[in-house]
Amino acid sequence: MKKIEHPNDNRLKKIIWVRLYAELNDFLHLEQQQKEFALNLKTPVLVSEALESMGIPLSEVDLVLVNSQPAGFKQHLYGGDHLSAFPTFESFDISGLATRQKTPLRATKFILDAHLGKLSKYLRMLGFDSLYRNDFGDDEIIDIAANEKRIILTRDKLLLKSPKVSHGYYVRAINKHEQLHEVIRKFDLNSQFRSFTRCMTCNSPLLSVTAESIRDKTDSGIRALYDEFFLCPQCDKVFWKGSHFKRMEELILDLIRERADP
Repeated sequence: MKKIEHPNDNRLKKIIWVRLYAELNDFLHLEQQQKEFALNLKTPVLVSEALESMGIPLSEVDLVLVNSQPAGFKQHLYGGDHLSAFPTFESFDISGLATRQKTPLRATKFILDAHLGKLSKYLRMLGFDSLYRNDFGDDEIIDIAANEKRIILTRDKLLLKSPKVSHGYYVRAINKHEQLHEVIRKFDLNSQFRSFTRCMTCNSPLLSVTAESIRDKTDSGIRALYDEFFLCPQCDKVFWKGSHFKRMEELILDLIRERADP
């Protein structure tokens, strides 16, 4: 980073120079976005405290540089320091910098807040373990995420500001299809698709069953048209690859093609 020269002035002793990158700018005021700006704080101050003072959830930050050198959340900042922060890198390997603030989860599992019910169904459609209830409280979401090692997806910026949140993401898009595309891109999920292996209603794994075994749950016309059926053991619903399946399948293919395009 090019060093910016400032007058040797007592007023600057408490100023930290900040630059945030990519989607972290979404948490800043418009006049602070996409450029370096001055942050006036009582120093010394921790990196984590400086980020939180700007409303940046620590769970969204993956790489921190102080004066162009890798730093942790517990490093102190002093007047005149330059702080840069970057969001989670999903497509780039930065392990050589040894700067990740959190360790990757062994399995990609989600918990979603009340604003993202439709997104939860689409993620389940792709085979991702996605917990959702429209009456989940913030504290409950945070506790479940920590205990079950789940990534929090939310439209509530305040939820991610809790120091208990280690893995979380603020979903920017409003439209359900755009939300799905956004999350797939953000977490680089294409290689993990296991489509139609999970119940879209309750999130339970589906069982492959014969037409005869679900005779009392479907009518004869459906059984005559289709030869592949799936049963949810939790909510007792039967699924088959009808026209709705074809529309969802096309959505999945669009996501795959998007990844393949240069």
